[in-house]
Amino acid sequence: MMQMRDWISGLIGAVLVILGLSSFWSAVSFLNNIFSANVLRWIVVVAGIYLVWNSIIEVTNSNIVGWWSFGAAAISLIVGLLPSIPWFHFQVFSSTFYNVILVIEGVFLIVATFAMEL
Repeated sequence: MMQMRDWISGLIGAVLVILGLSSFWSAVSFLNNIFSANVLRWIVVVAGIYLVWNSIIEVTNSNIVGWWSFGAAAISLIVGLLPSIPWFHFQVFSSTFYNVILVIEGVFLIVATFAMEL
């Protein structure tokens, strides 16, 4: 039976996918000015932490999808936290790169909506 946490994961995943894809739509290009690369980076980090939590639930339900979700969350956390390291002074990742990461995290959260109950 689907619980509320499953639907919340799906909703957050859908919001992340829409946010990630919004930079590629010319109709909502004003969002590029609102969300700089630094803001998107922290959204990636918070979404990665939430995806780690969901993937742990998936793994404890003996679901193989949870390991893939955990791997994607770990990679997104590393990518998001890498510019926070003091000796890492140059900006490697653009806002487009963070938008792609947001879309990937969103897809994994949408999958987690159903995979947490398998």
